[in-house]
Amino acid sequence: MSNKSRGASPYWKANLKLMGILLSIWALVSFGFGIFLRPFLDQFSVGGAPLGFWFAQQGSIIVFVILIFVYTHFMKKLDAKYGSDEEQNP
Repeated sequence: MSNKSRGASPYWKANLKLMGILLSIWALVSFGFGIFLRPFLDQFSVGGAPLGFWFAQQGSIIVFVILIFVYTHFMKKLDAKYGSDEEQNP
């Protein structure tokens, strides 16, 4: 069994854990702030729009884009830890 075969299982477990955490954050922002907590958040405003409406329209998209960059940052660390760097694999 090669090192790549042995490292695949912990690598994918860590990858799935990271994706689960990031998708949970996005779901909390999208559904939690934009839908479920909207009545409470609407008492605050951002740029003249109620905060609950802002999260439903813009906030979830902005958070999603930020989470993409967070994912790439942590995946680079994960790749380096498990020796899965693209530069090493021709």
